[in-house]
Amino acid sequence: MSMYGRDPWGGPLEINTADSATDDDRSRNLQDLDRAALSRPLDETQQSWLLGPGEQKKKKYVDLGCIIVSRKIFVWTVGTLLVSGFLAGLITLIVKTVPRHHHPHPPPDNYTLALHKALMFFNAQRSGKLPKHNNVSWRGNSCTRDGHGSSAIFKDLSGGYYDAGDAIKFNFPASFAMTMLSWSVIEYSAKYEAAGELNHVKDIIKWGSDYLLKTFNHTADSINTIAMQVGEGDTSGGNTSPNDHYCWMRPEDIDYDRPVQTCSSCSDLGAEMAAALAAASIVFKDNKAYSQKLVHGAKTLFKFSREQRGRYSAGGSEASIFYNSTSYWDEFVWGGAWLYYATGNSSYLQLATTPGIAKHAGAFWGGPDYGVLSWDNKLAGAQVLLSRLRLFLSPGYPYEEILRTFHNQTSIVMCSYLPFFTKFNHTKGGLIQLNHGRPQPLQYVVNAAFLATLYSDYLEAADTPGWYCGPNFYSTEVLRDFAKKQIDYILGKNPRKMSYLVGFGNHYPKRVHHRGASIPKNKIKYNCKGGWKWRDTNKPNPNTIVGAMVAGPDKHDGFHDVRMNYNYTEPTLAGNAGLVAALVALSGEKTTGIDKNTIFSAVPPMFPTPPPPPAPWKP
Repeated sequence: MSMYGRDPWGGPLEINTADSATDDDRSRNLQDLDRAALSRPLDETQQSWLLGPGEQKKKKYVDLGCIIVSRKIFVWTVGTLLVSGFLAGLITLIVKTVPRHHHPHPPPDNYTLALHKALMFFNAQRSGKLPKHNNVSWRGNSCTRDGHGSSAIFKDLSGGYYDAGDAIKFNFPASFAMTMLSWSVIEYSAKYEAAGELNHVKDIIKWGSDYLLKTFNHTADSINTIAMQVGEGDTSGGNTSPNDHYCWMRPEDIDYDRPVQTCSSCSDLGAEMAAALAAASIVFKDNKAYSQKLVHGAKTLFKFSREQRGRYSAGGSEASIFYNSTSYWDEFVWGGAWLYYATGNSSYLQLATTPGIAKHAGAFWGGPDYGVLSWDNKLAGAQVLLSRLRLFLSPGYPYEEILRTFHNQTSIVMCSYLPFFTKFNHTKGGLIQLNHGRPQPLQYVVNAAFLATLYSDYLEAADTPGWYCGPNFYSTEVLRDFAKKQIDYILGKNPRKMSYLVGFGNHYPKRVHHRGASIPKNKIKYNCKGGWKWRDTNKPNPNTIVGAMVAGPDKHDGFHDVRMNYNYTEPTLAGNAGLVAALVALSGEKTTGIDKNTIFSAVPPMFPTPPPPPAPWKP
């Protein structure tokens, strides 16, 4: 009998038995099979390949009882098995005993390291009853009775975030901060995930949106009032009644009244709160019940903002001193865009792309602050957000014309950030002066760095290598470089070698204008004026408010680490939100890029309406 296996070269492996064919038979068979190959005369070498050695010795065989095999094959097989077994054992031994050198992950880049810290600032700003793992050792529960004593319809206004170094809760900048954080999560959730911060940042957003839901009747379809501020800080005209600016106390120790301010014609505030809840609803789209609650609240607020027109800071309210809103048209475009993404309802897109509204918002006019995204003016952000729609979904008629305009305007804004153009000055150290040399510049810089990085990622995701500034073509890298230079400046690459992010690097502000951070945790309760000694001392703060980005240097790159000068040393929610967004956009692998589709998950497929037929022809 003969056994066939597979031979490594592809033919049958023949194990010869006693009645095996002789070599002559074999070569004869071969010739029968392969006449085609032999149809041309072969040279000697080729013949030797086919014929093998002329004379072969008689083969010796081994009888194994069940089969009889050639001794040579037997020796080879047994030998190979033994050697293989020995080698396998040896290799296993080596692998088990040699110490492992895990290739470490590359160390996290500076942007990722800074991101971990910048998010901690929000934990330090929490008001109300704190969650178990807030991770800021010197903070405790505070102002848990906000809203209780007020005549307002809102009895429970605990929670939310303190705005800055004081304990006031301003809805207007806080909502903008939450919108920015949500936007950064929607675009870059993979980067948050890679940095291990996705759950943390979602937790921060939820803390903010839960509070916003308390400030109006979020179950109703129409409302006529919202709570816009808790606490007050007016110290003008020698006002010495205890309040959040006159007193210097830990929020945990506050014992004076915290009045609630409401408004009934505040389109800017209503539309910004709507934007914040709509954006958060996309972040939490996997939590269906919560997401729908946020969408409903956003619709109610937006309706209110459209029906009861007015600026929330009009009429000399407190808000006009601290966060004066210049107009509400930009919030209409911004809120409309976010509601369209959250609901897919095209009436919001129609509103956001109405040329008249855009014109009122300043979309076609390049004033000195054109292209500057801030808590007051969302236009530049709204234009980027709507350019996204054109780049990836091209909705066509009737939106195409205005979307193309927004897209062109976005290109112009991006050009204006570059140092080749003189729209904005840059300091000697390289910081862009988006607020034209006025104090507290960093909040505007971080927003621009976010928009620039995001827009460059949009272009790359749309397979576009760059964009035009007049006749010149710039690559997307130029935008990233702009953003990196600005953020690197904030993180310490500046003439003072000072990091403006507390806790980052070796040299950062130690006298941050912040009540909680400046008073030691020593079980002593300091009253309203008792805390002044901590305000006025020259000593560094006893508590480090990790991740706070201070207001920043002056137009000559100068900085004074002085607690009483809030123009240098006060951090804010809105400023930190822009910083977090810019850091996550720049962090990690550039190849990660943006999440192209999540923002569109509620948007129905785009079938452009055909343009109207031409009017009938009349001779």
